[in-house]
Amino acid sequence: MAQSVAAANSAPAWRQFPFFDVVPVKDIHDLGSAPEVFQKTPEISTITTSSAGLVVADIHGSVYLVNRDFEIGKSWIAHTGGRVTHMAERKGILITLGEEDTARHPFLKVWDLHSFDKKSGAPLLLRSAKVQSGNRPHPVSAIALSASLAYLAIGLGDGTVILYRHLDQSIYSASGSLSTLPKPRVIHESPTEPITGLGFREPTEENHNVYLFIVTTSRVLCYQASGKGSGGTPTVVDEIGAGLGCATMDWKAHEIVVARDEAIYLCGTESRGPCYAYEGPKSSIYTHRNYIVIVSPPFTPSASAASATVRNFVAKNSSPPGADITKLTVFDPENQYVAHSGTFTDGVREVFSAWGKLYVLSNDGKLLCLEEKPTSAKLDMLYRKGLYTLALNIAETQKLDESHIADIHKQYGDHLYTKGDYDNAMQQYIQTIRYVQPSYVIRKFLDAQRIHNLVTYLQELHSLGLANSDHTTLLLNTYTKLKDVARLDSFIKRESLRTAANGDKDDLPFDLDTAIRVCRQAGYFEHASYLANKYERHEDYLRIQIEDAGNYKDALTYLRQLGAEAAESNLARYGRAMLDNLPEETTDLLIDICTSLSPLSIEPEEIEAAPVKQSSGGPSYLSYLALNRASGATTSSPTESLPPSTLQTNGTKAPDALIRRDSVHETSRTSTPPPATPTTVAVSKLHPNNVKRPSPRLYFAHFVDHPEHFVRFLENVARRRWGQAVENSADPLPVETDPNADEQAEQRDQASVWNTLFELYLAQPGGSAGLQSNAKALAVLQNTRLPYDPTHALILCSTRGFTPGLVLLWERMGMHEDVVRFFMDRHQDGDAEASVEVVRRLDEYGPGRPQLYPLVLRFLTSSPALLTKHREDVVRVLRVIDEEKIMPPVSVVQVLSRNSVASVGLVKEWLMARIKSAREEVETDQKLIVSYRTETEAKMRQVEELSDPDHPRVFHVTQCSACQGGLDLPAVHFMCNHSYHQRCLPQNETECPNCAREHGIIREIRRNNERLADQHDLFLSEVREGGFDALAGGFSRGILNLARAEDVAA
Repeated sequence: MAQSVAAANSAPAWRQFPFFDVVPVKDIHDLGSAPEVFQKTPEISTITTSSAGLVVADIHGSVYLVNRDFEIGKSWIAHTGGRVTHMAERKGILITLGEEDTARHPFLKVWDLHSFDKKSGAPLLLRSAKVQSGNRPHPVSAIALSASLAYLAIGLGDGTVILYRHLDQSIYSASGSLSTLPKPRVIHESPTEPITGLGFREPTEENHNVYLFIVTTSRVLCYQASGKGSGGTPTVVDEIGAGLGCATMDWKAHEIVVARDEAIYLCGTESRGPCYAYEGPKSSIYTHRNYIVIVSPPFTPSASAASATVRNFVAKNSSPPGADITKLTVFDPENQYVAHSGTFTDGVREVFSAWGKLYVLSNDGKLLCLEEKPTSAKLDMLYRKGLYTLALNIAETQKLDESHIADIHKQYGDHLYTKGDYDNAMQQYIQTIRYVQPSYVIRKFLDAQRIHNLVTYLQELHSLGLANSDHTTLLLNTYTKLKDVARLDSFIKRESLRTAANGDKDDLPFDLDTAIRVCRQAGYFEHASYLANKYERHEDYLRIQIEDAGNYKDALTYLRQLGAEAAESNLARYGRAMLDNLPEETTDLLIDICTSLSPLSIEPEEIEAAPVKQSSGGPSYLSYLALNRASGATTSSPTESLPPSTLQTNGTKAPDALIRRDSVHETSRTSTPPPATPTTVAVSKLHPNNVKRPSPRLYFAHFVDHPEHFVRFLENVARRRWGQAVENSADPLPVETDPNADEQAEQRDQASVWNTLFELYLAQPGGSAGLQSNAKALAVLQNTRLPYDPTHALILCSTRGFTPGLVLLWERMGMHEDVVRFFMDRHQDGDAEASVEVVRRLDEYGPGRPQLYPLVLRFLTSSPALLTKHREDVVRVLRVIDEEKIMPPVSVVQVLSRNSVASVGLVKEWLMARIKSAREEVETDQKLIVSYRTETEAKMRQVEELSDPDHPRVFHVTQCSACQGGLDLPAVHFMCNHSYHQRCLPQNETECPNCAREHGIIREIRRNNERLADQHDLFLSEVREGGFDALAGGFSRGILNLARAEDVAA
């Protein structure tokens, strides 16, 4: 004991703060005096708090129920003729222990504070029984009631502790008499050690058992009241006891607080816990929230006292010598400071905690309220004194939210920063993350001398996942500025420290795009490519490998690993740079992308051998794309017409997750639609995961400076995708079928591929390679299965001077006259053999194109040399013209006489034959005219005879024209010299049956001619087409005769 006192004396003094304000409590009706219930303070025996209000008991056995304004709401006599010694309340059930004049032993009564008797107004009495242990009565020294009302412990002055089990069941049971209570059990007896304190340790999550602490004058014991192993002998926890009123449970009801003169001890269920050195005599101890309230016994103050409170009292008060005072101290054992210290000249009667406040009742009846200052005010006091650590401890004890605690750390960090303690200041600023803007801290540490502290803060931001792109940029820049590759590696290669609610990995603790960008700018390409590769940022990885590192081979391998669709979108951007550095491998990859329906293999497969390579290439017809021909190894130059890459920056490796855009290039106009895709032969093995093949037009622009590889690309795409080749094979080539292909888009792609390939063939230079290319170009034109554009091919052949192709296309398009004129122009340009080709083409096209003969005749007679060379051909042409009547002789003579080349001798025989033939025709026509005139005269005479009434007509016909029998009477004679038996004619017939039909046809013809005479547009169109023949026909039909014109005018 002497050692403990010495330790207490040597312990440092606790810090003291005025965290409580003392406010006198007055009666609500009389502000000049204390509340009515406390005006007779010496008669008050005990006070306790309850859920129904403050419960005050006196020495006369009365109990008062007081409200928040300290007005008496209810009062009743609990113990008749005696006094109330102890009270305890839980869940509205009040237990009183007191003495009555009718019994030697104390009485235990149970009251229901929520149910009152209508007559007396007193609470309902639930149980009433004697507290008896043995025959001799002993006063009650301590009482403890568990929070669940299940256990009630009573300590007696003889050292006996009795325990009531299942008290709640007995109280709430409807059966049983008023005195029915569970049978108490004596759990502890110590005749020489009176019981000075009892307290229940309530169950916790770690330990569900209920324990009872027993405090005597010399020991602290623990008794297990429930659970496995309960009911045994109490175990000694500490060999140090306490006086009456100097033991109470802490505010969490986990440990019992024992106050001794030398210190304050906390005891648990197994051993003594922490000890707080606080020297001085103590008469009672209480708890208020997390505070412990100590009341000292009366003592005489002295100016030399160790307590500053006592010295201040002596200095401020002139009390008579020998007057005693009582000291009340409120301290926080967890944070080890005194929150209030005050003195009372009349002593302290009772201390109780109610409605969140601490009340002190002095012996003279004054009630004082100790109001705790707001936490903000307390923290301000600590800030002014620089006690930030204590402020943090208080904030945690007061259960402040995280934002308030972060504000304390901020204040502490600012304090340390002002003092120059940057390392510790940064530790405080780190605690403010989520509540203080990072920019506030970053601005303080941007100086180069404090960059290490800034790195620490930025790393913590990223580890918590609260960093934005600017923070990532700043952190990586600091790493690169410090040349700290190790920390950069650790930061870049770290995994996410957070997990989502479903257990999956959460996002990275830094902005991935920013990290990649900063590493690229700083030249750390390896780190940038690591991030892009690991987190499947395909576009960024390729940009680093191609534009920054120039590692084209790895980029090509990576493209194959991505799959067709991902490679498609990236090659649209980097295809030119890849072709400039790895032309063969890149061409193979492009061929696979445009032809394969299965995922790409990592290793390139064997493809069909390419044609013989040419040494150089000419300009491409793709100039309409307005391509930028500046080629750079590390600079991508996508055309403006190409769509931007559609690869998602946070996508996966699955090609199906990528988006494809259709090509914006359109093929040139075709005069005839391209033929359908040739019949395909199903491959033996179809891949289960088909991928959509892109349009090969996407990659045309990349081959601008690589015509040889362009040719190989186009030939292989046409062969492997559509089964089309330059060779005109009778059987279709086997290809993989794509059931989801767009037929119209495929046809446009086919036409574009073959148009471009045909142009490339024509663009090859001279020599053997040029001859081979020209042969391929001609083979393209000769292959009717290939869907090229004839009009476009015609333009190319004309531009390139490719005569075989030009002639072939003219012939195929039926432009034979253009072929003939082409060779005529060639002759004018000095080609001596062109005239022979003109004659040959005439022989070939002439039977179906008679208009070619006048053209060739004019050509062959255009110069003496041509006429001399082709005299026989001229004679043959004249013979055909004569036989086919292609030209009249006058036109032939006009053609031959336009110049002095052809002589009369050349056409003498032809002219004599034509003159003789003309004479014969004239003689024939004259004979016809004579015959027509004779016949007309005969007809006119006949008409005249018929129309003359004075000239009789004699009929000499003896045979019937109908039955061919002899004519007898009665007979009918017609003026047309036809006679009939009357019986052979229909009744009332007035027209000759034999002539009626012929006359009807003539009348119908006349009616049609008259009707056509009004259709002037039709007549004019016939005149335009037939000329003089149409006019002559009009005269013959009577359309233009004078009589008809007069009829129309009428």
